[in-house]
Amino acid sequence: MDEIDSRLLAEVQKRADITAQDLGAVLNLSPSQAARRRQRLEAEGVILGYGARLDPGKLGLTVQAFVQVQMAAHSADNARSFASLMAQLPEVVSCWTMTGEADYLLRVWCADLPALNALIHHRLLPHPAVARVQSQIVMDQPKVDAGLPV
Repeated sequence: MDEIDSRLLAEVQKRADITAQDLGAVLNLSPSQAARRRQRLEAEGVILGYGARLDPGKLGLTVQAFVQVQMAAHSADNARSFASLMAQLPEVVSCWTMTGEADYLLRVWCADLPALNALIHHRLLPHPAVARVQSQIVMDQPKVDAGLPV
């Protein structure tokens, strides 16, 4: 990967729908050269895919929270069972395994506080693998989700 590839990656992270024409202009390459570079980075798995950024508020999602989950016991069955639960919950937009006190960190979006309460008390806490849940509600997000440093 060279400096042009890094600039290309920075551009597609900013604007995934950028045309080969516009990408070529930014990179000082022909549109076909820019397209070939992008295709190579896709084929190599550097670019995993493309997506749209949606406005949560316009979708009725007003509460963002981070939820820490401690497992009752650390076993392969519990991990599989919990992963299955995560796949069933559309409110959970990200899930990470962690070091430290919490085993998992979840990023969730809910319509309101009662919906967050229902998620925690009716879906997470009743799960047999879950011992403890702690949530932090996001008040503001001074820096929006950004692309990776390239």
